[in-house]
Amino acid sequence: MTYDLSEVHEDFRRTCRAFTDQRVRPVVLEAERDGRPPERLWKEMGDAGLLGLLTPPDFGGSAGEGGEATAVAVLAEELTRACGGIAVSALVSAYMAAPHLVRHGTPAQQEHWVAALAAGEAIAAIAVTEPGAGSDVAGIGTRARRTGSGEHAEGSWVLDGRKMYITNAGLADVLVVGAKTDPGAGHRGITTFVVPAGTPGLSMGRPLAKMGWHSSDTREVVLDGVVLGEDAVLGVEGRGFHQIMDAFQLERVALAAMGVGHAAEALDTVTEYVRGREVAGEPLTGRQAIRHRLAAMEIELEAARVMTYKAADRLDRGHPEADRSVAAAKYFAAKAAAWIVDEAVQLFGGAGYLEETPIARHHRDVRILRIGGGTDEIQLEILAKRLVP
Repeated sequence: MTYDLSEVHEDFRRTCRAFTDQRVRPVVLEAERDGRPPERLWKEMGDAGLLGLLTPPDFGGSAGEGGEATAVAVLAEELTRACGGIAVSALVSAYMAAPHLVRHGTPAQQEHWVAALAAGEAIAAIAVTEPGAGSDVAGIGTRARRTGSGEHAEGSWVLDGRKMYITNAGLADVLVVGAKTDPGAGHRGITTFVVPAGTPGLSMGRPLAKMGWHSSDTREVVLDGVVLGEDAVLGVEGRGFHQIMDAFQLERVALAAMGVGHAAEALDTVTEYVRGREVAGEPLTGRQAIRHRLAAMEIELEAARVMTYKAADRLDRGHPEADRSVAAAKYFAAKAAAWIVDEAVQLFGGAGYLEETPIARHHRDVRILRIGGGTDEIQLEILAKRLVP
């Protein structure tokens, strides 16, 4: 048992940090203003090998040597230190949507999309959440019905429904869409589909004005009589719920690691700030109360990081308790990060409340981590089921 990353993953962290410092930090203000990462950044991430960690080498990725979930966690932490909105845009495409194609796609689907997504030449979105169904995936209302004889002869399925809060919706070249193919079968009646952008009947709402993640594109997705062929089914008909739940594990690890990234950046930033700040002729670091607050923040950060990387490692190894470790890490890291960032704002004082201060952006961005990918309450329920069957 070890609580330290392998040298391979430490090398990868150095790669991610260098890329973040050189390529991501300089474009944060541009991305926040435009509501999306700069187009050129996608190709740069692809060229750096940051989007293909789960992609087989045959499609230009680096998967196959083990430790992929841990590598995704490292990437999520480092990108988020610069900007949560940019980080989640990349993570959604490469590690929340693309894995459905990598794991369940037909050879034709994989040939069309997988290499392009890993190279940053295409962008993906995952469209499951609806206005009335967030964490309750089984409660989605989007319907997919088979076409009747002579009806829509060009296709085998017609999709109707609305999706909400879909990251990358306005940027995506392809969407992975969850829909009910057998409404009477509960969670056993959900199927996922590959829906290319531009498909007739598929439309997007305006970008949603969000509290945080200003540099990520988030919209409503409308499916109004979207006609798809049989070859659009992703995976096994009726197994979509299980495919989505399986993908949630890596998504939750990535979101926990984003919390670690926010917290680590906040702690580093505020520590540097208080070292150079004087009050009444005395440096803030000379006050025990300030030093102790920083120490408490570091303890919470370390605990969140250990839990997150333990969860990632268990997921990599197929550990029987991986799902519980993932739920615990997602819950704890998101809450710890929110507290650490809030403490940093407090120590910054009035400067921390200014939009021009990066800590204000981290404060906005970190809050969603307790909601997205399964709320705090969902994670607690996963853990509580064993305690109270």
